[in-house]
Amino acid sequence: MDTGTEGRAGLPEWVGLPGGLLTLRRLVLVLWMSLFTAVTAVVLGLTAGPGWAALGGVWLVVLAWGWVMLGRNWRSWRYAERADDLLISRGVMWREQTVVPYGRMQLVEVTSGPLERRFGLASVQLHTAAAATDARIPGLAPEEAERLRDRLTELGEARSAGL
Repeated sequence: MDTGTEGRAGLPEWVGLPGGLLTLRRLVLVLWMSLFTAVTAVVLGLTAGPGWAALGGVWLVVLAWGWVMLGRNWRSWRYAERADDLLISRGVMWREQTVVPYGRMQLVEVTSGPLERRFGLASVQLHTAAAATDARIPGLAPEEAERLRDRLTELGEARSAGL
């Protein structure tokens, strides 16, 4: 049975997340930091004086830092389908790689909140018998999420039949 994706030299073929997830997260960051900047400036301006209102700009520094960190985090997420398991890799400073054997999957669900739907995104959530090994792939195109769900469910049923 030929399943999974493998690139040259038998290594897994990693798939990154689409850019819509990064756009969504950066938009949320800009909205929150703009709100914090305005509230801080107004409150300090009214209570401590106009000079102190400039401290609201601290949130703009947090915005710049968060913008870069979100980009790094988004680039770190990737997944690969192999013959017997699904690999999920993420993390910048602390790399985390999750291996989910197809035969151990109990439930594969596709979820999409209001903001995700607005940006045309969906997430795949994998549930296994051990709660610590549950895995999630956020920010996929809905078609890819449904394809992945169907494929993982099919492979999971085929692998668990032999248990």
